[in-house]
Amino acid sequence: MSALLRLLRTGAPAAACLRLGTSAGTGSRRAMALYHTEERGQPCSQNYRLFFKNVTGHYISPFHDIPLKVNSKEENGIPMKKARNDEYENLFNMIVEIPRWTNAKMEIATKEPMNPIKQYVKDGKLRYVANIFPYKGYIWNYGTLPQTWEDPHEKDKSTNCFGDNDPIDVCEIGSKILSCGEVIHVKILGILALIDEGETDWKLIAINANDPEASKFHDIDDVKKFKPGYLEATLNWFRLYKVPDGKPENQFAFNGEFKNKAFALEVIKSTHQCWKALLMKKCNGGAINCTNVQISDSPFRCTQEEARSLVESVSSSPNKESNEEEEHSTCRFGRNMRTIYCESSMTCLERSKSIDMISWESKLYSLYEQVWHFLGK
Repeated sequence: MSALLRLLRTGAPAAACLRLGTSAGTGSRRAMALYHTEERGQPCSQNYRLFFKNVTGHYISPFHDIPLKVNSKEENGIPMKKARNDEYENLFNMIVEIPRWTNAKMEIATKEPMNPIKQYVKDGKLRYVANIFPYKGYIWNYGTLPQTWEDPHEKDKSTNCFGDNDPIDVCEIGSKILSCGEVIHVKILGILALIDEGETDWKLIAINANDPEASKFHDIDDVKKFKPGYLEATLNWFRLYKVPDGKPENQFAFNGEFKNKAFALEVIKSTHQCWKALLMKKCNGGAINCTNVQISDSPFRCTQEEARSLVESVSSSPNKESNEEEEHSTCRFGRNMRTIYCESSMTCLERSKSIDMISWESKLYSLYEQVWHFLGK
């Protein structure tokens, strides 16, 4: 932090303060505690996919094979410690899809084999959320809980609307900017009931269990106490984020009231039961791809060899550095606290080598966060 303050005083570029993590070159396989990711296709393109592997290097579905609860008896065949108290009972796995302050709408491809992360495409174009003043991109690390599903054929008793056909969403409010594809442990704090075009789209509020301030957060009221204004900003963001696309403001159940942890845990339990019915072929999953490698009694289970064949059949080879040139229109894709910029007539690879793949906006926000956190201490 002292080095950071020296750079601020001397007016050095923000990039010098924020070159964090490893170089985000193509073909990286980022290791997490029990999971790895493998990139295929070119970032900033419609063929880009981020596949998941377990600790033994076999392909898995992040949607179906990563356990919902951290205190599962077994995770990837590795015995897990039994929960010691209520705090551990509240730990869940979260899959990060979109790092904070970035705009590219990355999501688990629920309708593709092995459910990789990809960028959402609408009307033939890659989708980016607009900046809702005064914010830059997503204002939290955004992602989902595995092994959950909001059933589009089942009307939610609380909202009187059907589900949105996706895993349940998570807004992680910790102090760190996380990476696309990262799997973290989160503490659930509360939940917001967004009604998106007539569908129930629950938004969980959670914090990274490894965040330096996680011990202070136990329920939704703690967010109001220790992060004043954050919930109001969250409500405002979800209400307005589709307006720049010409759509009306979103609505909310409960008049936009954030429900507490106990309520949120019941919603998670319900969506987990819907997912179980989906994986056991006890409900109509439509186009949802349920292929998995670890759910022993699921009729959709496949072998490790079949999983590899599926990945090979739907995607290009794992990324390797090359001089291949592909033109992409302006795009932004955040990962590893970095934002790749691709401009017309310049490839992602070229651009990443020339500007270190970090947008000035993301740099400034990250710099502000670090200074604010330091001065707050």
